[in-house]
Amino acid sequence: MSKNKKNNAREKIIESKNVPNKNDSALKEDEKILQSLRPRKFSDYVGQKSVVESISIAVKASKERKDTLDHSLFHGPPGLGKTTIAHIIAHEMDAKLFHTSGPALERPADVVGLLSNLKNSDILFIDEIHRLSTSVEEYLYSAMEDFRVDFVTGSGAFAKTINLPLSQFTLIGSTTRVGMLSAPLRERFGLSYHLDYYSIEELSDVVLRSAKILDVNINEEGANEIANRSRGTPRISNRLLKRVRDYSQVKHDGKINRNIASEALEIEGIDNLGLDRLDRVYLETLLKNYKGGPAGIQALAATINEDQQTLEDVVEPYLLKIGFIIRTPQGRKCTKEAFKHLGMTPPVDNLIQKNFFE
Repeated sequence: MSKNKKNNAREKIIESKNVPNKNDSALKEDEKILQSLRPRKFSDYVGQKSVVESISIAVKASKERKDTLDHSLFHGPPGLGKTTIAHIIAHEMDAKLFHTSGPALERPADVVGLLSNLKNSDILFIDEIHRLSTSVEEYLYSAMEDFRVDFVTGSGAFAKTINLPLSQFTLIGSTTRVGMLSAPLRERFGLSYHLDYYSIEELSDVVLRSAKILDVNINEEGANEIANRSRGTPRISNRLLKRVRDYSQVKHDGKINRNIASEALEIEGIDNLGLDRLDRVYLETLLKNYKGGPAGIQALAATINEDQQTLEDVVEPYLLKIGFIIRTPQGRKCTKEAFKHLGMTPPVDNLIQKNFFE
């Protein structure tokens, strides 16, 4: 056999070894689906009933018309399922999903390149869309409304505008701060939904569903205990479930009930209302250092030595929801429920606090 034939045979053998087996790929895909706690269909999605019903009707109508879905905006606190809904929409529409984020699109060239690669019915999902720069955002106006992009090349007398037609796509935006979106961008979304915190019952269903996927032995009382400490957020309930699973596996027989869940979460620093160490530090600082307030967020961040954005986006929303703090023009104030939860007495000698609590 000649050297050329030997080389060709060797290359064929190497190529055959490198080609992935279709059955192996299918098995790996099934494993990924099983490992993921994210639902793939609207029927599997727990909570946000009005939002899910409305968006599922829009998706079904678009499929029947063989049309693209209107641009959609989902806003609300982090961890409530905005990204999950975007993936479900792509799955229900049999569309390809392109996932990016606002900070990742730094220059107009980034968004133009991304848009030009989209095909008909593709979905572009931009997480934290409120963090888009103004120059990038302006390119989305004509892209969303007319499915084209106009950009200028050259400068001075040699400048000219190039019109780039785009395929009809759907833009799905996700944000935790809808107020930071500019009015022109916000008004170009045909569908806009606010996702709110989950109830204890809904979170308990989330925990039971996730436990079934993870093959965790848990009863309803254990699921309710985890749900009660999950701050109304499914992402947190799934994270806490994994921590309780680890504790139960190492310290007990792997079965989770109310007592075991409570023990595990106390070790994690999660109290019976779902407040973690940072939440309690925030409250203790406001109560002790500032006598319950009012105190500005910058002063609190400096005292705690924590980022102001973290306090505003992570800590304060839940404390506001459960009525432990209020925001006033003068700053943050604690309510008597916060004093009671931490076992402290409101400072009656403070006239502002006295009037506030009365």
